[in-house]
Amino acid sequence: MDEDNILTTLKILIIGESGVGKSSLLLRFTDDNFDPDQALTIGVDFKTKKITIDDNTVKLAIWDTAGQERFRTLTPSYYRDAQGAILVYDVSTKQTFTKLETWLDELDTYSTKNNIVKMVVGNKIDKEKREVSREEGMKFARRHQTLFIESSAKTRDGVQCAFEELVQKIIQTPGLWETYGSVSGHIKVSDSETSSVPSCGGWRCSLV
Repeated sequence: MDEDNILTTLKILIIGESGVGKSSLLLRFTDDNFDPDQALTIGVDFKTKKITIDDNTVKLAIWDTAGQERFRTLTPSYYRDAQGAILVYDVSTKQTFTKLETWLDELDTYSTKNNIVKMVVGNKIDKEKREVSREEGMKFARRHQTLFIESSAKTRDGVQCAFEELVQKIIQTPGLWETYGSVSGHIKVSDSETSSVPSCGGWRCSLV
């Protein structure tokens, strides 16, 4: 794809507790692959992917950080200039959901953009055991005014939709990314700010 046709480059963060499937979500989205023996991230992982939303092609620079406390020294530079953040928890482990408050506080503390778009993702819905209901996840997202979706990196459910809806919302947020420069000079946006992307296959994200 011609780089001249790219509207902008967006910095996206994936944050959450260790073991919730952040790296698996990233691998599924960028490479359409799933590794059941995925090793824990040491420090920071980084991948790029081009995506087209509402006729706008953008390049995503996606940062995946380790959830362990000993890597917290990476925090300030990790959050700087990010336009979007995906906060991940494991629906089969309540503690990872409870810790979302801490991750949101950290995001608010270190983010350099006060209108950063946030997406809460309840991952591992393929697991038989569930400790966090969809309703609990939606209630949390509604309270913090974030996008919300449930997903499974293993089965693909919701993964593509999560990233597409996040990017769509960023494009529709005035002043969040235009400072990076628009090649085409204009963008096309859908009529509804919360419209679902057709390829989501029913795993619609919602701003709740």
